[in-house]
Amino acid sequence: MLEKNAERLLVGAVLALAASTLLPVARRTLIPLAETGLQTLSGLTERVKAGIEIARNEVEDVVAEAQFERMRKRLDKEIEMAAMESDC
Repeated sequence: MLEKNAERLLVGAVLALAASTLLPVARRTLIPLAETGLQTLSGLTERVKAGIEIARNEVEDVVAEAQFERMRKRLDKEIEMAAMESDC
């Protein structure tokens, strides 16, 4: 039993030493990686926003063209009817 406790104490001490050595290294490595990841995500977000804006503008253009065509056809029809009435 004493041998098991000594083994556990030794394992705990080794883990504490390893953690105190590895944590600063991991911090120096992971913080720049996280910053790079955030910058990449920010850039990607901006590109997606720009893409959505372009798509929205395209849809607005198509709708405006369709409305213009509808209005043009209606006016052409009214002009034609007015011409027919003046002929009679």
